[in-house]
Order: sequence, then C-alpha cells, then structure tokens
Amino acid sequence: MSDLTAAITRVHQQEWARVVAGLTRRFGDLDIAEDAAAEAFATAVERWPVDGLPPNPGGWLTTTATRKALDRIRREAQRDTKHQAALMIFDHTSHAPTGPIDDDRLRLVFTCCHPALAPEARIALTLRMIGGLTVAQIAQAFLVQETTMAQRITRAKAKIKAAHIPYRVPSTADIQERLTAVLAVVYLIFNEGYLAGEGDDALRVDLSDEAIRLGRLLRDLLPDDGEVTGLLALMLLTDARRAARVSDTGELVTLADQDRGAWNRSLIAEGHALVRERLSAVAAGGPAPGRFQLQAAMNAVHTAAPDARDTDWSQIVALYDRLVAIDPSPVVRLNRAVAIAELDGPAVALAQVDRLGEWLEGYHAFHVTRADLLRRLHRSEEARTAYDRAIELAGNPAERAYLSRRRDELG
Repeated sequence: MSDLTAAITRVHQQEWARVVAGLTRRFGDLDIAEDAAAEAFATAVERWPVDGLPPNPGGWLTTTATRKALDRIRREAQRDTKHQAALMIFDHTSHAPTGPIDDDRLRLVFTCCHPALAPEARIALTLRMIGGLTVAQIAQAFLVQETTMAQRITRAKAKIKAAHIPYRVPSTADIQERLTAVLAVVYLIFNEGYLAGEGDDALRVDLSDEAIRLGRLLRDLLPDDGEVTGLLALMLLTDARRAARVSDTGELVTLADQDRGAWNRSLIAEGHALVRERLSAVAAGGPAPGRFQLQAAMNAVHTAAPDARDTDWSQIVALYDRLVAIDPSPVVRLNRAVAIAELDGPAVALAQVDRLGEWLEGYHAFHVTRADLLRRLHRSEEARTAYDRAIELAGNPAERAYLSRRRDELG
C-alpha cells in the first residue's frame, strides 16, 4: 500500500502539468481544466488501490479528466458553445495549427503570462497550473503570506474570465512580450525542484527535469536570446550537482562539502559551452548580460574549481556587483554577502546581512546565512538563536537535518 501511495504521488508530480495543459488546450477554460484534473486525481486515489496502477497512468488520468470536464459542461445548460467545443474531443481530424510553440505545457506557460495580469499574478498562476505547486509553496517563493497568495491567484483567474482572455496559441509578438515572466516562472519551478519547500522529499527531480525540458524548448524557439540561453545554462550547471547535494543520512550537503567527483560532467560541459557562447556574443557587441546570464557565469566559476578552496571568489563578487546593479533586491544582496564572507571575512559580510533583516525576517536563508557567519565569528549563542529560527522556517527535511546538526555542534 505504501508503494502504491508513493506511485500515486509520483504520477501526480509527473502528470499534473501535462493533464492540465492538454485540457486547457481542448476546453479553453482554466477553471474547468484544473478542476477536472483534480477530480481525476481524486478518483485515482480511490480506484487505484482497488484496481491497481493502470499500465498508462497518464493516459488514464487524461481520459478520466476529460470525462469529468464533459460532465461539468453538460451540467451547465448555458454553455452551448463550450459543449460544442468539448465534442471536438471525439473528432479525429487534426488539431488547429499550434503556431510557433507545439508543446502544450510551454504554450500554457505563455498563455498564463498574459500582460493583462500583474507580473506577480502571472507567475503565481503559472506555477500553480504548470508546476503543480501548492499555494503555500508559491507564497514561500514570493516571501508573502499564504492567504495573500491565494487571493492573488483567485483574482488572476477571475480577471481572465471577466476580460475574456483567450487561451489561444501565442503569436510571435506575444512570445517576446511575455518572455520575461515565462523565464521567471521556469526558474521558480526549477528552484522548487532543486530544494523542495515542503513535503518529505529533499529534491523534486520531476520539477527540475520539467524546468530544464521547458528551458531546452525555449532555447530551440529563441536560440539567439541571451537570457534564454543563460537560464538554460544556469539550470544545467546547478542540476549537475544533484547527486552530491543530499548525504546518505538524508542531510543537505553544502557546495563547499560536496563530492565534486559525483557532479555530472556532461551537464557541466554543456553549461560551460552555453556560458562561453554568451561571453562571445557580449564581446562581439551584443546586449549586456541579464540576471540569468550573470548567475550562469557564477555557477560556471563554481563548477570550474576542482576544489572549493580554488574558487575565484573575487570573480564571483564582481559578477554579483553587476547583478545588484540590475536587480538590487534583498535576496540578491544576501547572496552577494555570502560571497563577500569568502573574500573579506564573516564580520564584513554579517554587517551587510544584518541590514537586510527588515525585508528578510521571514526568509529562512537569511537566518541560515546569519547563523553560519555568527558561528564563524565564535558568537555561539547568537548563532544558536539564528539556527533555531532557520529550522523553524525551513520546509525541506534535508535542510532541517543539516541545520539541526550544525546547531548541535555548537555545544
């Protein structure tokens, strides 16, 4: 039974976006797609323990969700137009042209990132639909309360209905207009896979794999866009460290302590090639690098060092200086302070970190950083308090295990 429960969870992680995207394309209604997908998964939870796991779980879910959607449309007598559209499911003629994007999930990302919605709402809605993230996970990514995020998503869906925003194939002009939000969404999906915000799994490999898949599709679609290439390089270089990120005992392993022999050299080589491509383009007079290109370059520096002690921290700080110039957010400045600690010492870094407390009090990485800096300065009691707060806020089991051990080592 426990194996079946795990299988259902895995199928949900792998198939949610595919089912929602396919239903949205067929029915043109996000509420119907999401509700029908949710009902199909609920039916699976009831049926599969009795009938067993079907040979093709994704196909079973799609068929069941389609029937649920049809039932709902038929119950709503005033939905004649949608009823006719739904009957097209049984039409074996070819679908309408897919335009420049022929992947259902990627097209849904662009569709949800409609300019009529506020930027935060676009990203939050897409994370819910494509990433299958919970409202709590999305709220954590935005550093806001869960109720605030729930209201934001509800308002976004209501605006789509009220404004009659179509779930149509994006045009080439739409792609350029919505690209910034799309890249942000893909990266947030990747981040949730890289370090799960809640649940029992330290990593959500399905999410990081899906984000990289979307990144490759974007690269095929826009091969000359620097930020598209930068995002793909960043995800590849980060994901290359996956096998070394969690210990055999279930603890998170920090970059400095990872077994670099376990890193995926194929992904590193691919990521480095993309970074070099962008460096050549900039050197040839192309646009200045954006945030994803700069972050990819930082990860290239990390993955080029044979040992953590060989890391070129001065280069990383210089890249952070450029990143802060275009994105002076508290989180970016916090990450820059981590690099400053390696270059100028923990005392200098701590002074910078403490100035960010007003904005980052509810952000667990802020307290993780303070705890580490205070530990290095031998301010054990203050470090213990910071570790306690970080553990309280951390939703990842591997990270909590790591932080608990570091706190207990203070004596």
